[in-house]
Amino acid sequence: MVIVAGHILVEPSQRTSYLEGCVHVVELARAAPGCLDFSVAADIVDPGRINVYERWESQAAVEAFRGSGPGDEQTDAMISASVTEFDVTGSRALT
Repeated sequence: MVIVAGHILVEPSQRTSYLEGCVHVVELARAAPGCLDFSVAADIVDPGRINVYERWESQAAVEAFRGSGPGDEQTDAMISASVTEFDVTGSRALT
């Protein structure tokens, strides 16, 4: 399993439009083979922060979906990004 997690910083005034531009990507990801979960969401404390969380069955599934990454418009809107990919070998349910 692969988990991708972190955050993106954008100008607070651009966060809503950035997230609106992510709706189709989230829909595509959730329908993609190997996607277990995919979320891009506004942070409830920091008005310029967007939290990223993805869970995939395999590295191959991530790479097949990711392609060339975010488009130029999204990349241009980012002030910074701190997103990490984790290879997970085990898990346990907490509920």
